[in-house]
Amino acid sequence: MTSNNRSVAMLVCTAGLLGSPAVLAAQPQPGLSYGANLKITAQSIDDLDLGIRDGGDFNGAGFSVRPWVYKQQGDWSAFALGEAFIATDVIESDTSESDTFDPNDARERDDHFLALREFWVDYGGLTAYPGESLRLGRQKIRSVDGLWWDSNIEALRWNFDTTLLNAHIGIAERFSDYRTDLDELAPQDEDRLHLLADISSQWRPGHWAGLKLHHSDDRGDLPEVGSEVDQLSKTFTGKLTWVGVELNGDFYNYRSTLPLSYWASATWLTGDTDTLRTRTVAGERRADGERSQDVDAWALDLGLRWNIDESWRIGTTYARTSGGADEDDSEQFVQTDLQSNRSNFTGTNSGINRFGEAYRGELNNLQAVSLFAGWRLNKDYDASLIYHRFWRVDDQQDSASGLQAALEPGDKDLGQEFDLVLTRYFNEGQMPAELGWLNASSALVRLRGGLFLPGDAFASGTDSHMHRAIIDFVWRY
Repeated sequence: MTSNNRSVAMLVCTAGLLGSPAVLAAQPQPGLSYGANLKITAQSIDDLDLGIRDGGDFNGAGFSVRPWVYKQQGDWSAFALGEAFIATDVIESDTSESDTFDPNDARERDDHFLALREFWVDYGGLTAYPGESLRLGRQKIRSVDGLWWDSNIEALRWNFDTTLLNAHIGIAERFSDYRTDLDELAPQDEDRLHLLADISSQWRPGHWAGLKLHHSDDRGDLPEVGSEVDQLSKTFTGKLTWVGVELNGDFYNYRSTLPLSYWASATWLTGDTDTLRTRTVAGERRADGERSQDVDAWALDLGLRWNIDESWRIGTTYARTSGGADEDDSEQFVQTDLQSNRSNFTGTNSGINRFGEAYRGELNNLQAVSLFAGWRLNKDYDASLIYHRFWRVDDQQDSASGLQAALEPGDKDLGQEFDLVLTRYFNEGQMPAELGWLNASSALVRLRGGLFLPGDAFASGTDSHMHRAIIDFVWRY
């Protein structure tokens, strides 16, 4: 994409530079509202590369300020959310798709930056329905399971949210990350258009049935034959379409009063892709043509949770994708690249990675089983304990994850993981007297930790375990 096109796109999206989501501090009211979130983060990541090379540890502490402003007048509203972040090392500043460590993202990030997270304008006067609106700008697009979408991206999106019917249709493309430390897009985001839609209907109280559709059109060009290839070169283009069906019995609703909550979804992926071939010449990596493949893949995701009483929940999840590929055809399922895989599936208000806080697997040549227990005490505490077991479907193909470690052919065992997530809430303005000096409307303290034990699919000589542990202190004003 040319710099002129980028400038025009940024100006269009920047037209919506005022507004505020309801998840921040308090519910915005008509007129002008503003506030800020403050967060202190401490992070420890040990052996992201499983000890096979240097640089796999990320340890440090950071401080984030996120001011927001919202304006509503008649049917129009607008919102902006910014961030100033500083840390002792390069650490994650958020859990959404665009702010977590991606082993395939070779861009250098700084330990401090300024950013624009969201900026949009919204018009709600197209119909008389209060939950209907058209929104333009950089906005949060999220599916309840986090497996399809959970990302801030420039989009034009129509939203229809009512008690019995939810529907959304949008077109999106990332033009910038709007961070002072990132000058260019990740290669997979360059010249990539997304068309997305979903609809779900509540056929009984707490029971929903829905459809999802996502089409990705990567119009970028691969490096020409003979040209040098580096870590920021585009290595993948193509057109892919995901079609999904789902049944949801309040599985992601931590307030559910159903005795049993359930989730079942099936997704079909079809399309065609071009993947860059490379060779080494005089110590340099050079483009050597491309491989074209037809993609025909699928994914299945199931969940069941017993809501024992107001405090205790136990349950299980199961996910499996197709896997395998040859020269012309691929059954390797991939996700939309807008996902975070985070949701509150354990029956608490804490968002947790479905495939491990440490391992962070993806629906790519993967089979995963999880057992979990969740606990809540009033609105003040919640805790989740999860056990994960991972395999790859085809032992000759890769399976993507959040690790910087390669797999070896011949074994399916990816490993297992134990996760613990603890949260203390100070909700609804009911701050205890000893914290009154903060003058905050609400606050929380959250620990997210995962211990991953690699399986035999990883190369011999790798470390026997790795961990991620993050603790956040958040104040909302």
